[in-house]
Amino acid sequence: MAFLLLVFCTTALAAIPNELFSPLIPQKIANTAKSLPFPIQYPQYTTTWNVSNPGHWLNFIPDTWTSGFFPTSLYALNTRKALCGATEANGLQIADWLTLGRSTSSGLIPLEHNNTNLQHDVGFVSFPFSEELLVNPQNQTAKDAINAFATDLAARFSSIVGCTRSWNTADPTDFTVIIDNMMNLEVLWASYALTGNETLKNIANSHANTTMINHFREDGEQITSLGSTWHVVEYNSTSGQVIRKRTSQGFSDSSTWSRGQAWGLYGFANMYKHTQNLDYLQTAQRAATYFLDNMPSDGIVPWDFNAPLVPPPRPADSSAATIAANGLLLLAQVDTPQAEKWSNAAIQILQNITTLAWDPSWQSLLSNGTVNWPANNFLTGIVYGDYYYIKAGNTLVEMGLANASISGCNASDTSSTSPPGASSTGAMKNTASRHAPPFYLM
Repeated sequence: MAFLLLVFCTTALAAIPNELFSPLIPQKIANTAKSLPFPIQYPQYTTTWNVSNPGHWLNFIPDTWTSGFFPTSLYALNTRKALCGATEANGLQIADWLTLGRSTSSGLIPLEHNNTNLQHDVGFVSFPFSEELLVNPQNQTAKDAINAFATDLAARFSSIVGCTRSWNTADPTDFTVIIDNMMNLEVLWASYALTGNETLKNIANSHANTTMINHFREDGEQITSLGSTWHVVEYNSTSGQVIRKRTSQGFSDSSTWSRGQAWGLYGFANMYKHTQNLDYLQTAQRAATYFLDNMPSDGIVPWDFNAPLVPPPRPADSSAATIAANGLLLLAQVDTPQAEKWSNAAIQILQNITTLAWDPSWQSLLSNGTVNWPANNFLTGIVYGDYYYIKAGNTLVEMGLANASISGCNASDTSSTSPPGASSTGAMKNTASRHAPPFYLM
């Protein structure tokens, strides 16, 4: 794999994988956009490695928590075009990314007032509308969408518990909150910026404060260490007392599910960005430190940090890797004394997951995602893993760590830029070397 050399203001060196700026990225994303069904559905994850057509997107109805990520990926390529220009070398000239982002986002608009499956994940579905406002701050459709989704999330808030409810449950006294929900708080901040509604800000702060207390383990608690997270905390809705702490997608109730840890890291870094509350910064630092201290020796993010190695395999989760990398890059921006440490860690994670999971033959950018190991859904591409891969590249350019005038925002490794399904000997050799075996074994 070819790498772009990155030089910090000190003597520290790191290498950014060229695949982050490969022309294969816009090519794959454009091909997916052209193939979306009508009425519109959105890609969520791919077929897995052990079927006859691995790496092909599976589409889901708009009323699905992941539906916003593909439109947001289109906006992310519009951002990349603004950062890097559109050339044949970087492949960004092949589509009007803004038009595609707007057209695919339109399928989400009916969800503002009519959704049954989104629950707390209205925040994720709002992402493309926040991206639209960066392009056109006067777009009333985007404003209305953000405000409607924020209203939905605020309606799930309990002042007794101090959180917004995550999943609905059959028992109304069971108030479930998952660590992922930290990321959905962004829609409250976006709506607060538009309306000045202090209630939205207060809900975001209350949810973060309660999560900080109850989702994070203390040093030596159970089998993990300071800064690790529980996936799920169940409260009694009438008393606000904690009933149970458990997992849903991790290995066990006492283990640390890596994607949940990444959501927590990213979510608290984002809360600090909005509030300058040092408690949030310290929580993000703790989450990041746990994540990095518990990485295996080869640097590949496992689906759960405490999942056993025997019997094999213990799969990776490429989506946890890209989410964590973005959280670390945000932490580098808000925690400037340790910016080099966090940035280098993010880039190292991106290097390692690219080596494992970049697959030119798949419709997704990355393979080796673990959607839900307990549900036997792993070794796939995942739409949010791909989105955060694109976003990480953009952020590195914006931070001046992958300067566009030096990198050109395109890869020079021709073996990694063959289109999906190509029979190029170089491309297939490259893919085979990264995916034999097709899962991560420690």
